[in-house]
Amino acid sequence: MRRKTFPHGIHPPEYKSLTEAKALEAMPPPEKVSIPLLQHFGSPAKPLVKKGEEVSLGQKIGESTALFSASVHASVSGKVLSVDGVHHPLGKPIPAVTIANDGEDRPAPEIQGSADPLSLDPETICQIVKEAGIVGLGGAAFPTAVKLSPPKDKPIDTVIINGCECEPVLTADHRVMLEYTEDILRGAELVRKAAGAERTIIGIEDNKKDAVRAFLEVMDNGSAEIVLLKTKYPQGAEKNLINAILGREVPRGGLPFDVGVVVQNVGTAKAIWDAVKFGKPLYERALTAAGEGVREPKNLMVRIGTPFQDVLDFCGGIEDNTNVLIMGGPMMGLSQWSPDVPVIKGTSGILAWTVPVPPMEHSCIRCSRCVDHCPMRLVPTQLMKYVKYEFLSDAENWGILDCVECGSCQYICPAAIPLVHWIRLGKNQVMGLKRKKSANNAE
Repeated sequence: MRRKTFPHGIHPPEYKSLTEAKALEAMPPPEKVSIPLLQHFGSPAKPLVKKGEEVSLGQKIGESTALFSASVHASVSGKVLSVDGVHHPLGKPIPAVTIANDGEDRPAPEIQGSADPLSLDPETICQIVKEAGIVGLGGAAFPTAVKLSPPKDKPIDTVIINGCECEPVLTADHRVMLEYTEDILRGAELVRKAAGAERTIIGIEDNKKDAVRAFLEVMDNGSAEIVLLKTKYPQGAEKNLINAILGREVPRGGLPFDVGVVVQNVGTAKAIWDAVKFGKPLYERALTAAGEGVREPKNLMVRIGTPFQDVLDFCGGIEDNTNVLIMGGPMMGLSQWSPDVPVIKGTSGILAWTVPVPPMEHSCIRCSRCVDHCPMRLVPTQLMKYVKYEFLSDAENWGILDCVECGSCQYICPAAIPLVHWIRLGKNQVMGLKRKKSANNAE
């Protein structure tokens, strides 16, 4: 099978050997969960419960109130302790529902599945997905119901199921592909039907040939296609994936809709099948707990709202000299200042590291490595300078909003310049100015 790929990118060490052969373990629910009302792209959910109320497993406790939002559900049954702000992995206090687990996992009575999911019409599939609070589980946490409802003037011809998991260290998606192969295929068929597409392609990097074999063993003729992709970072970024598989380029400022494509993560496809077939909302997810600071690296199925500390304790704790805790992968993950933050829908990994003092930053030597390796074909050092000296309009004109924050530029920079940090700051400032301008125009 010929390997496909995209231009540029990098080849960081994979570090997947610690967990890639370890099956998913179901972690016991903790004594208490704190479920943020914002763990997705867009607006926070509106709380539906109050302190002192009893809730059931899978009960909706937060209602989406905007197009770009997602409902949230109880991941245990028990009593609501508070509806208040908690420390969030994204770095700021967010309103959350804290529930004391009664240990009964009493299911919500409204959880009902479908006897024949593949017979449902697209509108019904989308509505079930929306009610289940499903978001992209690759890390971006974009509301899935929005992806399944493309604009009428942007017909979809292809669905791509993303099985790359190109981030180093992380292997939970790999295990999901091996252990829930048929569920992913069925979920992919629901995605294809909902989006009105004709074709389904599953893209898998060539360091996961066992996953390719697993799909080929259970696939019906014509149900989907497998495309083998070169192991390279960031192969799993959806614009790069579309370019690698189909040769189509998403326009600047555009979305996969614009080139007739919908991309879903393998874990999201499984979650869609679980929601439509069994009525199961998104209240747990697969993640990898690893890194040289974790004593017993594992792949786990974890309830949303579980404290990071509980996950690390379940893995034997961390080494005494651990000094970095990351949510996600080492390239795009976010450093955490405390393990007392909850697992959210976008938590693909919890990594603990013993990292030496970072190298001293030097002036740019204009070597162009960041340009040569940027998968979005940007000029990272120039964007950094525009942000640093507050030329934000120039930064926008040079495409700062097209940056996917993959970290390739910072990884390859010999001057140790924190390019991603500057670009992330600049993106936030540019978006803030655009929101302010829109608000002023609305007045």
